[in-house]
Amino acid sequence: MTAKIDLFAAAPSLMKNWQRSSIELSAAASLEHSLTELVKLRASQINGCANCINLHATEARENGETEQRIYLLPAWREAPCYSDRERAALGWTEALTRLSEDTGRAGAYEELKAHFTEEEQIKLTLTINIINAWNRIAVGFGLYADPAAVKAARVAAA
Repeated sequence: MTAKIDLFAAAPSLMKNWQRSSIELSAAASLEHSLTELVKLRASQINGCANCINLHATEARENGETEQRIYLLPAWREAPCYSDRERAALGWTEALTRLSEDTGRAGAYEELKAHFTEEEQIKLTLTINIINAWNRIAVGFGLYADPAAVKAARVAAA
């Protein structure tokens, strides 16, 4: 896929600020790295964002995630390899990513409360919002970047 426009050339200040802000928010909202990558990967799967699926599957593997858990993520409800905490996070991810479908948001929130402190609930929700925004940018503008290039850009923006 070829990008429709070069975002950083078309709006350099805005995109640098967005990138820096999303990196800073992600760092501040840090939960367990494996959980964060599963959440980013699941939201990206729902949104059909090839760029972010590739990036977050690569990052998950680099941080020790197993192939089994990556492959089974679309079927996390039936797969026995996820903890109750991960399931609560994935349910909340799906509820917020599919807002217009209202697929059990109240139940997802109850599960979230059972496994996450109030501060962690905010951190997780910010993480979900950030990845959903990146998905929309990448899908909307046809972005597809090599994960190594994304890492280098993050380091440069920090």
